[in-house]
Amino acid sequence: MKNGLLDFLKGDFLVRQEAGAAKRWRFLLFVSVLAVVMISSSHSADQKVHLIAQMSEEVQELRSEFVETRSQLQQLKLESKIRQEVLAMGLKPSVNPPKKIRIEK
Repeated sequence: MKNGLLDFLKGDFLVRQEAGAAKRWRFLLFVSVLAVVMISSSHSADQKVHLIAQMSEEVQELRSEFVETRSQLQQLKLESKIRQEVLAMGLKPSVNPPKKIRIEK
C-alpha cells in the first residue's frame, strides 16, 4: 500500500511499459480537460455573481433617485408652492371667484 501510494505520487505508473499505459495517459488527458472546463465554469459563475451584485446596487440607486424625484414633484405641485412661484413672476391671485359660462344650443 505504501509503495503504491509513493509510486502514484512520483508518477511511476505513467512511465511503466505495461499494456494499459496509453489508456492511463488518455484518462489523465480527459481528467485534465474536465478540470479546465470546471475552472472556466466557476470563473463564469463568479463573474455573473459580481454582475448581479453590481446591477442590484444600480437598481437600488435608481429606486432611491426615483423616490427623491417623486417627492420633489409632489412638493412642486402643492398650491402654496405654485402660489410662491407665481408671486415671484408678479401675478396675484384673483379677488373675484371664477364664473361658469354656459352655452346653450
